[in-house]
Amino acid sequence: MSEPMTVTDPADPRLADYTGLTDVELRRRREPAEGLFIAEGEKVIRRALGAGYRMRSMLLTAKWLGVMDDVIAAAEAPVHVVEPALAEQVTGYHVHRGALASMERKPLPEAAEVLAGARRVAVLEGLVDHTNLGAIFRSAAALGMDAVLLSPDCADPLYRRAVKTSMGAVFSVPYARLEPWPAALATVREAGFELLALTPSGADDLAVAEPHLLPRAALMLGAEGDGLTAKALAAADRRVRIPMAHGIDSLNVGAAAAVAFYAVNAAGQ
Repeated sequence: MSEPMTVTDPADPRLADYTGLTDVELRRRREPAEGLFIAEGEKVIRRALGAGYRMRSMLLTAKWLGVMDDVIAAAEAPVHVVEPALAEQVTGYHVHRGALASMERKPLPEAAEVLAGARRVAVLEGLVDHTNLGAIFRSAAALGMDAVLLSPDCADPLYRRAVKTSMGAVFSVPYARLEPWPAALATVREAGFELLALTPSGADDLAVAEPHLLPRAALMLGAEGDGLTAKALAAADRRVRIPMAHGIDSLNVGAAAAVAFYAVNAAGQ
């Protein structure tokens, strides 16, 4: 058991992992380089631990000591207790969930490793919005996707906002980077997947394409607004679309992903 220790100085080096959490550019560079990520909130912390991530430290306000008592009892990492005002001073925002943990990253697997044994995968190109990325991972976990593959310029799934939006689902779905892009899409095809590009133009409706009948399907989704690039579209085996009504031309990429994930897994079965 780690004995909780009160910290009163915002400059205390023991709190270094938690400084400037709202500085996206800083954290995007720093966290992968230092091999850490931040889990926020009781449920997310528990899910990270349950997925086998090792805790570096935990930062709590006093009222969360009871709630996290069992986690503290099992922790080998230091547990820092701070006042809410100090937590806000260190992190840069009001930590309303009252519990943060710095966790160690695991080595990222190769694409071939996450494709082995998978039947349904999502392939994301240029997704830089952490909220959308987290929502996609949450839908992927809930709707039966086996893995997520990311282009090199996609956001970090373990960035705090992505983890929080996904409610820890990023710990449940294996993911890997596809490099070089888009040439590495050949790895997906060689593993037996049909590449289905989700795009509103020149595409078959999902109901017509019947992706649920495919032995292995890889759904390709592009960034909000721009969608998939011309090179990614050219690499696809088929273009598919979600039929729209009332003059709406597209959905938010997170919503579109959820619809497509359902279609490729459950529709017609």
